[in-house]
Amino acid sequence: MTGRAWAVLAVLCGAIFLEGVDVAMLNVALPSIRADLGLSTGTAGGVVSAYVLGYGGFMLFGGRAADLLGRRRMFVFWMTVFLVFSGLGGFATTGWMLLIARFVTGVAAAFLAPAGLSLVTTSFAEGPVRDKALLVYSGIAAGGFSLGMVAGGLLTALGWRWVFFAPVALSAVILVGVLALVRDSEVPQRVRGGFDVLGALTVTGAMLLLVYGVVRLEHPGESAVLTAAVFAVGLLLLALFVVIERRSEAPLVRLGILRSANVLRTTIVGLLFQGSFAGFQFVGTLYLQEVRGWSAVQTGLAMVVIGIDAILAPTLTPRLVRRFGTARVIFVGMLLASVAYLLFLPMNIDWAYAAMLPTMLLLGLAFALVYGPLTIAGTDGVAEQEHGLAGGLLYTGFQFGFALGISAVTAVTVASGPIAIGGLRTALVVPVTAALVAVVVAASGLSSRTSCAGNLEEGSLVR
Repeated sequence: MTGRAWAVLAVLCGAIFLEGVDVAMLNVALPSIRADLGLSTGTAGGVVSAYVLGYGGFMLFGGRAADLLGRRRMFVFWMTVFLVFSGLGGFATTGWMLLIARFVTGVAAAFLAPAGLSLVTTSFAEGPVRDKALLVYSGIAAGGFSLGMVAGGLLTALGWRWVFFAPVALSAVILVGVLALVRDSEVPQRVRGGFDVLGALTVTGAMLLLVYGVVRLEHPGESAVLTAAVFAVGLLLLALFVVIERRSEAPLVRLGILRSANVLRTTIVGLLFQGSFAGFQFVGTLYLQEVRGWSAVQTGLAMVVIGIDAILAPTLTPRLVRRFGTARVIFVGMLLASVAYLLFLPMNIDWAYAAMLPTMLLLGLAFALVYGPLTIAGTDGVAEQEHGLAGGLLYTGFQFGFALGISAVTAVTVASGPIAIGGLRTALVVPVTAALVAVVVAASGLSSRTSCAGNLEEGSLVR
């Protein structure tokens, strides 16, 4: 790859790294934010949920908007929004200011993620070069989340507002880099019949309600009738969206893409993989901080080993993908994740870190084998003009998985009573089950043809 190719990739990796760091740092800083602003438990939880609502609710809209309105244009605009509202979050003095800032930041991320992924897939020629770029991209994304836990602990020690101000500085650097280096591979598509506004409104409303319904599951004491109503209206809007798309001259989402077994399988595995890890992280954090009394920095350092995928993804994974194909690599990665969660089940009050280390190492390897190959498989066989949509579907799966994993584990933990080893072991069954189901789904792709190295030569670089 040329120097310019690496520079383009570095800028786009910076954006996905920023998203991972931003989420992880806030999770670590939340107790300090709650204490300083005097937030209630519900408002503090809402700070996390607001981001999830914005991200999950607008992801499909964001993915298609990148294809129709221009990937670079969407990326630059929403990175600017991300920068502004992250800064506003740092100046928040009340809970509602923080809630608004996090919701809009989540919306910005929903447009950034598919735009960034489709910029990678369309900037690098299909084949080994694109695969390598995607594996580096995904490795940096996962590494950012792991390192964000440590960075969040360190920045919180200086003051929780730095958790919001640090992303502002990184966003500014990324914006300069994108404006200088990145260009769209093609002009935005012309939309016959106008932009599908009604489709965009219905799918966004459906996603918002469904994510909100999932978030409500975290609190079993809340009205079950209201939760059921939220899900019902969300599903009704989703059905209405399907009807609109079938009749639209220029649909926001071409429903034919959902007939692709590869796209569906990739999205489901992504949902289960992210959900299992989100649930494990929640259980692990409670175990280390609430049961063992470790600090936020110590907890982050304990889990930072998972970040080895940032090294393995661009070095080991490309060779494995070329030799065995994405389906086999993903399958083995999900097996390793399942074993990792099972190894954590015997946790007890005086467990040495050496007993936890195998789980952390296996999860780092699992991320290297699953996350990157999923981004390759997610656009494999999809027309270039729909890469944003395919990326939106994959990231929607990731975000729903995150929300479902946290909600399911939280519900089990709350139902088990005060935080204790027994309740946490029970809650850990959720990520174990999700990972095992993902193994079964991933196995269904072993018989299908998967992209291994592509048909283009290594010399094909940035277009």
